[in-house]
Amino acid sequence: MTAIRALHHDVRLQISGVALQRGYRRLVADFDLTCEPSDIIALQGPNGSGKTTLLRALAGFHTPFAGRITLSRLQGPEIEEPGEVLSFLGHQDPIKAGEKLIDQLRFWADLCGANRDRVAETLAQVGLSKQADLQGGVLSAGQRKRAALARLLLEDRAIWLLDEPASPLDQEGRALLGALLDQHAKQGGIILAAVHDPLPGVAARILTLGAVESGVVA
Repeated sequence: MTAIRALHHDVRLQISGVALQRGYRRLVADFDLTCEPSDIIALQGPNGSGKTTLLRALAGFHTPFAGRITLSRLQGPEIEEPGEVLSFLGHQDPIKAGEKLIDQLRFWADLCGANRDRVAETLAQVGLSKQADLQGGVLSAGQRKRAALARLLLEDRAIWLLDEPASPLDQEGRALLGALLDQHAKQGGIILAAVHDPLPGVAARILTLGAVESGVVA
């Protein structure tokens, strides 16, 4: 008899008939997607096709023109506060230049309700133990991305929304990212990532977005 693997996360994401536009330009129309625990989705498409806008809409930073986005527990009601289960990692660097890295992550642990004792462990997990007492301004771009990944781990939320997560990581950093993605999926987490290149270390379902209209939306 095969043992049933217990999952840490049990959230379902449903996108129904979503349309997105920027200004008067329609980017996405009638978009449907259901994500179950452990799903990994790679959003591909040319620049301007709506990949980032879709992630921002899921995170609550962009209001869809039409459609519905629903979050729910597998055995429970809809989730009223999306921030409880969603983490967004975009292009903007969340690391402050004038503060020590460890102090920034301790602050973030307090903010998201994580135990401060996890900060040192999380820094080690992303390979930044030696940089803990450095100010954010002296970290390289790759180290800053690792620090942003540490914030995801501290938040410990079911759904990761990632915008080009492998940039600007080196080969070692990409291997680390792949391991973190694999671990999150095995725990029942959902990953949606806007990418130009394949996600490292994991098998992802690919969805290709394309501009639905070249002109103006009436």
